[in-house]
Amino acid sequence: MYQDKTLVCKECGAEFVFTAGEQEFYAAKGFVNEPQRCKACRDKRKNGGHQEREMFTAVCAGCGKEAKVPFKPRDDRPVYCSECFAKMREE
Repeated sequence: MYQDKTLVCKECGAEFVFTAGEQEFYAAKGFVNEPQRCKACRDKRKNGGHQEREMFTAVCAGCGKEAKVPFKPRDDRPVYCSECFAKMREE
């Protein structure tokens, strides 16, 4: 009854296949519109376009407070909290 269809993603313009199984699933769920985006663009849209960044805890070399930074601190380089880093940049 259903046959694979080649569709064009409205987001990136790439062609993708809307399989017979997917069409059957859409029909069972009562969906009437075909997908307009490829899987990659749907996933990107679902995630808000970005991934959560892993944050690391470090001790600020300026004030000694705990700081959260988006990189893994190394022993050979000082790490600063946002306030101390901003003060250093002003100087």
